[in-house]
Amino acid sequence: MQTSKPIDLKGLPVAGGKFPLICTPLVGRTLDRLLAELDVVLPKKPDVLEWRVDFFDPIGDTTAVIAAALAIKSRCGSIPLLFTRRSTLEGGERIPLNEGQVLALYEAMCESKTIDLIDYELANELPNIVRVCTAAKTHDIRLVLSFHNFSFTPGLETLTQKFLSAEQLGADVAKVAVMPRDLDDVLTLLTATRAASKKLRIPLISMSMGPLGAVTRMMGGVFGSSLSFAVGAAASAPGQVPIEDLNTALAILQKSMGGNNVNDVLGP
Repeated sequence: MQTSKPIDLKGLPVAGGKFPLICTPLVGRTLDRLLAELDVVLPKKPDVLEWRVDFFDPIGDTTAVIAAALAIKSRCGSIPLLFTRRSTLEGGERIPLNEGQVLALYEAMCESKTIDLIDYELANELPNIVRVCTAAKTHDIRLVLSFHNFSFTPGLETLTQKFLSAEQLGADVAKVAVMPRDLDDVLTLLTATRAASKKLRIPLISMSMGPLGAVTRMMGGVFGSSLSFAVGAAASAPGQVPIEDLNTALAILQKSMGGNNVNDVLGP
């Protein structure tokens, strides 16, 4: 039984079905800084770009946000753009918007079709999740529902359920990111990833954060994680490794496992 599931856009797998994908964050606070980041990141050939809009100073100006997304898309070409506002509770920046205003921004971004994927947090109220899900599906934008815990790693059953909840709520991709306190926590995250990959019909993304969790960014694909985040110009979360190092690690891993792609060697 094949348990790995590539992320797709409009029915086609991203990067030709590469597994896992490598995503680099953009965290510039102005449009000029975002474009300068792209000048650094794009030569490193990421598979996906994540724009962490909570870092963007004009986040309160929807017109400016859409214009910035257009500018990013014009530079990155066919590379998919993931749009993310991470809340302060989930490790994000403080922003001058309430949740209602964030939802309106999300709806505007989906309607503008300047993005390919959008991330929203499972910790939000159910009506808000439904609203984002509706906007994403109406405009054919892939929805990532994510769970973060920057304090500790919940138990195996809880983590597995988070993945399942994302699927049940209409996600196209389920994401879990947690902070380990020891290597046992790292193993718990990988075990939950493997268990969920056998149950979910959608792709999933998982990682342990911080130095202890760095191994999951390199090995997560073996357990079913469809994407790993790596530093292109600046990190957006603790434990991210440079894209060059991640590419090297994945190449060694894939060669050692006897395939050109982790997806080729995953089994039941």
